[in-house]
Amino acid sequence: MRSNPSKQINNLRLVLSTLSGKRVKIRNIRSKDDNPGLRDFEASFIRLLDKHECNIQRSVGYYLEALLMLAPFMKTPLRAVLKGVTNDPTDPSVDLLKVTAIPLMKKFGIDGDGLEIKVLKRGMAPAGGGEVLFTCPVRRSMKPVHLTEPGKIKRIRGTAFSVRVSPQMANRIVDSARSILNKFIPDIYIYTDHMKGASSGKSPGFGLTLVAETVNGTFLGAEVVSTPQGQGDPVLPEDLGRNCAKLLLEEVYRGGCVDSTNQSLALLYMMLGQQDVSKTLLGPLSPYTVEFLRHIRDFFQIMFKIEQQKPGEDERKGGEKVLMTCVGAGYSNISKTIK
Repeated sequence: MRSNPSKQINNLRLVLSTLSGKRVKIRNIRSKDDNPGLRDFEASFIRLLDKHECNIQRSVGYYLEALLMLAPFMKTPLRAVLKGVTNDPTDPSVDLLKVTAIPLMKKFGIDGDGLEIKVLKRGMAPAGGGEVLFTCPVRRSMKPVHLTEPGKIKRIRGTAFSVRVSPQMANRIVDSARSILNKFIPDIYIYTDHMKGASSGKSPGFGLTLVAETVNGTFLGAEVVSTPQGQGDPVLPEDLGRNCAKLLLEEVYRGGCVDSTNQSLALLYMMLGQQDVSKTLLGPLSPYTVEFLRHIRDFFQIMFKIEQQKPGEDERKGGEKVLMTCVGAGYSNISKTIK
């Protein structure tokens, strides 16, 4: 879950302005703040439309989330190399988006060999030095979806990574995470990733990304990363592993067919889809998602039907869910020729 959703709202408006073709003016940015105006990373986001060097005040995931929304509607398939911070405590990491957003995109018909997120070099905050390859095919339109049955969890996968610290850090993370997760499911495999030399970035650190996959192809993710060098109290790898495992269990309890990180991506694809009904079951809506729905209404005049789904008698169904329904706007990528 995002600690401060408001940090991304201007980006959402820029993305929706690009897709809708409507002009947007953002005035009085932090006018009452001691440091008014755009932050460096926000100006960097605007420049990202032309190039792919990411400001290290935010991670690559901050920029990548917007590209996930825009890439399928570009004139030609996208191949972007994003350089900067791959993992930090603020933004979704490239590891998390790889294991949750990519499978979600495939459900909307964005698939094939050309869809990939690949970590070429890992770069921890604060100095970065990472490099990520994102490739995405273009599509003429989004197909409607009916994602209403998440299904039971069948396996858990993960990646424990460490750079510029002992490789044993990753092993300690794996052991501590498994100490919690082994109580719930036997099919668990957590990879260890220890990049060295030029591939290890400029700052030390470690972290863990976990994803729970259901029998129906739902992917629910969670992640924790170590405190950036010089920015607070250090965290033990054992504590980090346990905390990440607990966050994954919380995400499973919230449930739905899309995890909390990718709620807005799913709703955007639903809204832009063919002029047919799409339905998706979500866990509790995050403040970020609620704000996103307001912007969708402002830019596209599309409103979702929101139905609260009470949990049944079976406690294993988790918390309250929300069924989101809309009729697609019939958005068409006019740059994509009909085959």
